[in-house]
Amino acid sequence: MSRNVNDYDKEKQLLQAYFPFIQKDSEEMTDKLDKVVAFEQALQGLMTVCGDDAEREGVLETPYRMTKALLEYTEGYREDPKQHLEKTFDVPYQELVLVKDTEFYSMCEHHLAPFFGVAHVGYFPGEKITGLSKIARMVEGYARRFQVQERLTTQIAEALEEVLAPVGVMVVVEAKHLCMCSRGVKK
Repeated sequence: MSRNVNDYDKEKQLLQAYFPFIQKDSEEMTDKLDKVVAFEQALQGLMTVCGDDAEREGVLETPYRMTKALLEYTEGYREDPKQHLEKTFDVPYQELVLVKDTEFYSMCEHHLAPFFGVAHVGYFPGEKITGLSKIARMVEGYARRFQVQERLTTQIAEALEEVLAPVGVMVVVEAKHLCMCSRGVKK
């Protein structure tokens, strides 16, 4: 049951939800829709290459669901995560501020496989502090992109340094990478 470009109403609505700042009938939105259609058609072909029947009832909507999932997994591209840190407080405090075990979910940019874990973020304040939940939101914003763990760690640290100007920053990211533990070395 192949679809043509005029049958993609759900995809149009999805794109409008994830890109509300783009005009509904603009050339940019049409271009995104064309790319989504091509992506979903390519996924159907890939499913066939892997040995499945892309027309099978259980997987007919899989290309759409995958598109929707990828847009959610990459929400961090549609924000500037360090802006979460801009709400600050003048509190005279010089001890370590530590937010431990902030869960995150990301996508390996090399295999598009999930990796997930926790981030431990600490800093010694300079002249200002931010709310602890703002740190978690910032971590989430950087994680919701195609990533590598090393860049994620660096982006978190650099955002804290840039916005809060602390005396010192510490970021430790612990993660399980499905690209490493479910394939390849399997560790």
